[in-house]
Amino acid sequence: MPYVLMQVTREGVTIEQKEALIKGVTNILVRVLNKKPAQTFVVIEEVETDNWDVAGMTVTKLRQKKVEV
Repeated sequence: MPYVLMQVTREGVTIEQKEALIKGVTNILVRVLNKKPAQTFVVIEEVETDNWDVAGMTVTKLRQKKVEV
């Protein structure tokens, strides 16, 4: 019974994109591990860019810095 947690930054990910991610991950688990879709759980968490850090800097600041350059 696979449980997959995906975390993405909260930046306008559409319902259609989330559905595509869920379907794609489920299909991979079916194809590669022969898992049953009805027993596969996929959760998408959206994280604010102020709460996601890369190399000691929030994604918000990284993106602002990239725009300023």
